[in-house]
Amino acid sequence: MSEKKSIHTKTGDKVVVLAGKDKGKTGTVKKVNLDKGKVLVEGVNLKTKAQKPNPMAGIEGGLNKVESMIDSSNVMVVCPACEKATRIKFEIKNDKKVRVCKKCGETLDV
Repeated sequence: MSEKKSIHTKTGDKVVVLAGKDKGKTGTVKKVNLDKGKVLVEGVNLKTKAQKPNPMAGIEGGLNKVESMIDSSNVMVVCPACEKATRIKFEIKNDKKVRVCKKCGETLDV
């Protein structure tokens, strides 16, 4: 049985890519897969997919660009307060586990 991995990013976080062909690009996290430890980032890791047209579903045929998952270790969270890519630490505040920016100390979770 596969074990769920701990991921430092959440849906809606602004992240910067650290490795791969899209290194340096920024985007927001659209989806998180805890089982595989991967995230889907908007505008990053685009693949070309050959697709047949389907008028019933409103899909156009041809070569379409599709975003694919990227490993969560290859992205770093951008702090909304200091606008810098940062590592995060976990703290317990008011009996809740929250993510905190390592650089400025601001809470990432609202």
